[in-house]
Amino acid sequence: MLKTLIPTLGRLRLFVQIAMLFFTLYGGAVVGHYSAEKITGALPALSCSYDMQNPAYCVLIPTQHQLHHRVGEAIVRAQQLTLQMVLPLLMTVLTFFAFFFVLGKVFCGWVCPLGTLQELIGRLGRRLGLGLRRFESGDLGGVGRMRPVKWLLLLALVFLVPLLTGLGVTPHSLGNPWCDVCPSRIATTLLTGNTEQLALRLGDGWSFALGAIANVLIGFTVVGALAVRQPFCRICPLLAFNALFQRLSPMRLAKPSADKCGKCHVCTDACPLDIPEISRQSGRKAYHEDCTLCGRCVEYCPQDGVITLKWGPLALFSSSRDYYKKRVAGELPDGTVKPVKLVRRGKAHANS
Repeated sequence: MLKTLIPTLGRLRLFVQIAMLFFTLYGGAVVGHYSAEKITGALPALSCSYDMQNPAYCVLIPTQHQLHHRVGEAIVRAQQLTLQMVLPLLMTVLTFFAFFFVLGKVFCGWVCPLGTLQELIGRLGRRLGLGLRRFESGDLGGVGRMRPVKWLLLLALVFLVPLLTGLGVTPHSLGNPWCDVCPSRIATTLLTGNTEQLALRLGDGWSFALGAIANVLIGFTVVGALAVRQPFCRICPLLAFNALFQRLSPMRLAKPSADKCGKCHVCTDACPLDIPEISRQSGRKAYHEDCTLCGRCVEYCPQDGVITLKWGPLALFSSSRDYYKKRVAGELPDGTVKPVKLVRRGKAHANS
């Protein structure tokens, strides 16, 4: 009988279509509101008349609502996050890399104002006859114990604590902990006649503590630099940060082979950071993470072409016996300046 009434698949489809048309248009009025709500959720239909009380169960409706109120707003927040945080951070890092690619760690040895001040204070200490205190480098000794400090400061005060402050875990006054204790901030502003950075902030305990630490650090740096070469550079987190990317810069220290090295350790004596690897190792290991590319090891190497300061394939300066002889005539590897000999003019003419 059914086969007679609906002999083709097309007619069967039309029968179902008409039945569903009536069901989706008027079925809600027949089964009632509560049943209609359940049915329309289980069987989404492109009809808002099935459930007049709640015509939003078509699958496209909640999809639009989710895209509008959830996904769309999340993307806006992500855009705000990108524009307000990620993009500025990215630009900061890219700017750093642009300069770092050209200079590498030369910034630490040639540009950093605090490094320059420590070196000048050290020269004053040599002039005053203060004995030079060195960190033991045999089997790394004191040098090895100092090296992790800069990494701990970088991880804790530059990365971790500011992030925790942004997340609301730590107080707002800990948002820039490294800048608040950095002795370079105090030293450089003092040289401009501004003493404001020396003042202790009494707003809260954390601000007071950070200011007190900063004053202790600048005192340690100034007094320590009289007898210890570059005392603060040894724990500076910027040196650690630069060390993370030192292989990305073409500016580097090169000691390709130890064959010509006489193992005299003069280069380590000349190094402001007492790096033993430059005299013991060759290749990549000789260019240690603590190196500031100051070039003193190249100047005081008494062998021709053993150590070279390079930018890519270009050799900027190479060790030379003749240069070494001229250099030690005025200043010893450890920084001690030889006194100038005063010769009477008449005696000088007689000797000539």
